[in-house]
Amino acid sequence: SSKKTLLILAGGLGSRYKGLKQVDGILGNGSPILEYSVFDALEAGFSKVVIIVNRLIPESYIERLTAISEKKGFELHWVYQEMDSIPLSLHGFDSPEREKPWGTAHAVLCAKYTIQEPFVMINADDFYGKEAYQLAAHEIDHHHISASQLGMIAYPVGTTLSGNGAVARGICTLDHENELIRVDEQTSIQRINNSIIYTENGVHIKLDPEALVSMNFFIFHPHIFCDLEAYFYDFIESEPLPNQEFYIPSAVQRMMDEGKVKVKVKASPSQWMGVTYADDKKEIKDFLTTEIQNNRYPEDLWI
Repeated sequence: SSKKTLLILAGGLGSRYKGLKQVDGILGNGSPILEYSVFDALEAGFSKVVIIVNRLIPESYIERLTAISEKKGFELHWVYQEMDSIPLSLHGFDSPEREKPWGTAHAVLCAKYTIQEPFVMINADDFYGKEAYQLAAHEIDHHHISASQLGMIAYPVGTTLSGNGAVARGICTLDHENELIRVDEQTSIQRINNSIIYTENGVHIKLDPEALVSMNFFIFHPHIFCDLEAYFYDFIESEPLPNQEFYIPSAVQRMMDEGKVKVKVKASPSQWMGVTYADDKKEIKDFLTTEIQNNRYPEDLWI
């Protein structure tokens, strides 16, 4: 099987859900969600993990995961997402005044010196489930991923809602070969009575529970770094507002629109779980407890 890397975006601090949710243990074993992702990826044959972080990540957490990687024998790299990770001065740009990081596409770009092989990109605080990594490993091992062919694992929207409030999801439109045409961000998706509804221009629109949504689980080829870098300079040149960000879905959309890539979409049979709201934490706790009872995870991941 081919060399495969898991790239985890852990640089954003959750604003709605207070605290460093990326490194919060969920159960008594102290493992945050991202360790379940690492566990599932290793099981699916990934051998390298790259984590994009900011300077606020606790040193104690870096030590914890580094010890785990030595014990379990996988390659681990920490990459800091800094304002100047991708030098702008080379291109004659001044670094703009800005507090906020540049967004997810910039976070991925920061890994360009660390990743030379096909890789899966995920959010640190989302639980994607074992099958997602198995599907991704299959795509990479069978050489379905190339400079012009990327992949995405998507989820039926009905499996990604929170009982604690409306959520934002990217609704996928596919062609007859399951290649992605576009992703439409809808910010207010929720279950009302027995229907899944979002609101557009004041109108309630019903969604099929099986409609696929993007949860930021992409399968990339390292060639993407060239395009991301070019697009990043375009983004800077457009003089973005101080809170504007350079996002992965829009970068991928642009690559598709320019005919550079196709993105094959696979539906995940796994349950997706996330912590958008603080109360979601109880749900994921109960879910993981059940998964452990069903022998899908050991009680302590790293024994």
